[in-house]
Amino acid sequence: MPQNEHIELHQKRYGYRLDHHERKRKKEARAAKERSRKARRLIGLPGKLYAQKLHKEKILMKKTIAMHEEKDKKRRLDDGQPQNAVPAYLLERDQADRAKVLSNTIKQKRKEKAGKWEVPLPKVRPISEQEMFSVIHTGKRRKKQWKRMITKVTFVGPSFTRKPPKYERFIQPTGLRMKKAHVTHPELQATFCLDIIGIKKNPNGPMYTSLGVVTKGTIIEVNVSELGLVTPGGKVVWGKYAQVTNNPENDGCINAVLLV
Repeated sequence: MPQNEHIELHQKRYGYRLDHHERKRKKEARAAKERSRKARRLIGLPGKLYAQKLHKEKILMKKTIAMHEEKDKKRRLDDGQPQNAVPAYLLERDQADRAKVLSNTIKQKRKEKAGKWEVPLPKVRPISEQEMFSVIHTGKRRKKQWKRMITKVTFVGPSFTRKPPKYERFIQPTGLRMKKAHVTHPELQATFCLDIIGIKKNPNGPMYTSLGVVTKGTIIEVNVSELGLVTPGGKVVWGKYAQVTNNPENDGCINAVLLV
């Protein structure tokens, strides 16, 4: 038995307190006032984060209510009797009536299909080449300016070897190379330090993707084998995509959200 289920076990053996359900009902009734009081008292960054959380919950609630609201749609009459008189040549046709019907299953499937590739950060700030690269002057008279040093965090594979300095076009500093990321699972609300497998897409362009540059909004592939995720077929999931949500060059680490 897990270490944290003693209360559940005690409730199964001996039942609840006599006033348990009444206390629970009152606590749920007070929850709205507690939240509003907390929202009024919090200031600064915690207040902003709490307000953002409440705002997201409110939007989700409104979307759910709107989805369950009845919608105008044609459907066949149950009794097959027309409400208004129709001509004789229309009597053979199926009678239809404007009724309020909602097909939740179809809407949910559409929503899941549309949201399959939704990312936490749909829009990111574009990064110019001047910000991404710094010019390296080489040569005896320091006139050659064909080398560039990447000023952002990069990922290189385990088999990476540098080219000879004479032929190296892009320099990836060792101090800005990272191989691990702090990935947050949105449903579990837990963060794990996972190995990076590769860079799927950098929103600034395919060149940065091939160079392995990791900026805010980049889609990376991480090794989730230690999380124990399993497909419906029973196979263990090895790699999953995640989106970077911070500026790694400023924070010194890569924070990402798993795309589930």
